[in-house]
Amino acid sequence: MSPLSLVIRPEHPDDGPAIERLHARAFGPGRFARTAYRLREGVGHRAELSFTALVGTFLVGSVRVGPARAGERPILVLGPLTVDPSFGNRGVGAALMEASLSAAREAGHGLVILVGDAPYYRRFGFVPVPPGRIVLPGPVDPARFLWLELAAGAFAAAEGPVSGG
Repeated sequence: MSPLSLVIRPEHPDDGPAIERLHARAFGPGRFARTAYRLREGVGHRAELSFTALVGTFLVGSVRVGPARAGERPILVLGPLTVDPSFGNRGVGAALMEASLSAAREAGHGLVILVGDAPYYRRFGFVPVPPGRIVLPGPVDPARFLWLELAAGAFAAAEGPVSGG
């Protein structure tokens, strides 16, 4: 298999329909019932922290990051990270994660949370949120509720219920 000529770029406003089709292919209709989706519902993502992956003109991946609050503290919610199933295991997700996390650090953000596969996200520095420290607005497997400290002291300052925006 030849290497991909992958282009990672900031999400453009006109990428929305292609990203929604990608989400439908990757996650199906059940995505709307998940706690992580409900947290993002009605809250726009941060365009400067959201990226797409293209091979030629074909959108093969996307990562979105949105604003949230843990108690009174602003935090970020990463997700969804989506890669077209036919491009899986080729580094697309990792490239998107690196772009997004670098942009968040450079912009001075302190903390990112997500709900996802701990073994996958561990390579980027994510660790499980200590039980009861911050609480999502719905059920979630505690082993999949992860956070990453982007700035020193962000873990210590975050507590309470998580809300969008």
